[in-house]
Amino acid sequence: MAPRLMWIGLGNMGRGMCKNLVEKGSLAEPLIIYNRTRKRSEDLAATLSPSAVEIASSVEEGVAKADIIFTCIADDAAVQSTIAAAVSGDVTNKVFVDCSTIHPSTTEAMAASVTAKGAQFVAAPVFGAPAMADAGQLVCVLAGPREAVDSVRRYFKGVMGRAEIDLAGEPYAKASTLKVLGNTFILNMVEQLAEGLVVAEKSGLGTDAMVQFVEAVFPGPYAAYAHRMLSGDYHQREEPLFAVDLARKDLRHALSLAGEAGVRLRNAEVAGEHLGVVREYKGVKGDIAGIYGAVRLEAGLKYENENDFVILFVAVVVAALCIATYVFVPRFFPRETQLLLRSSVILALISCYLMWALTYLAQLHPLVAPKRSDLRREVH
Repeated sequence: MAPRLMWIGLGNMGRGMCKNLVEKGSLAEPLIIYNRTRKRSEDLAATLSPSAVEIASSVEEGVAKADIIFTCIADDAAVQSTIAAAVSGDVTNKVFVDCSTIHPSTTEAMAASVTAKGAQFVAAPVFGAPAMADAGQLVCVLAGPREAVDSVRRYFKGVMGRAEIDLAGEPYAKASTLKVLGNTFILNMVEQLAEGLVVAEKSGLGTDAMVQFVEAVFPGPYAAYAHRMLSGDYHQREEPLFAVDLARKDLRHALSLAGEAGVRLRNAEVAGEHLGVVREYKGVKGDIAGIYGAVRLEAGLKYENENDFVILFVAVVVAALCIATYVFVPRFFPRETQLLLRSSVILALISCYLMWALTYLAQLHPLVAPKRSDLRREVH
């Protein structure tokens, strides 16, 4: 009999991962979903087939019906409280799979809670941005007893992910350790990009040249973050893609691990200082890409870049041209011809502006840039 699946946690990552489980996981029964804020469950259900998901009213209710329970939750405290609720009933022979980014010690404690109740546990953190989660392009790290890992492996590569780092048979903590340290690579990348772009702007080199370099040499996430910075996405969006509080939590875990090993992560420490500026400046809506704004402030620039005003400026120019066209169309034409000529020129100006604006925004959009880079690489 095919197992029944449940998903707990519908944040930026969880929503995309759920979608792919439903669409590509060949599930025999509706996926049970639960989120502390019920509206997120309802919003996700509305985007999928009506029979694809079932919303649970509580963790306990959903776990009682499921055989395999996935969790993808924001922080250690939330993970611990969720698992406490999940194992409060009979969970014998169920499999719990945690995709959260948490401290390795929390992972081990979570596994102990689960296995003590007769269930199995798999640590399965993932690498990738929300857009990659939505596209099923995550890199998945699987650790725990081989039998347990093998029982859930088919839901990762080819469904929620594009690649798998197989740590089956290894301690649960190894997956979380790799995830926490791996996230420092992302943090260091964002810091280096922010510094490079600000120096390029202030030195007169210009950010366009720097972006061309990034796209040619470091396509993929480097290019995506560079375009998020230059487009102003880092300060404009309402919901962060990688929230500053989560980035700081991951950094604390990394610094803790490094300290236990007698190592200092100096690059990450600098990035951590800038994350503090982002948190102070943007609050809970701050995004990891806001490090660019923090570096700008240090360099005597505004936190926000000026790209917001480019489209407005061009719109004003186009409006002025439209007014000029209306006023200065030769009066010696018949009235009907004047009207037709004015309308044609004004429509042409507006059409050109809209095409330019769409192209401009597309070039800067964080989801378009990596695809453009990948295509360029494939052609050459």
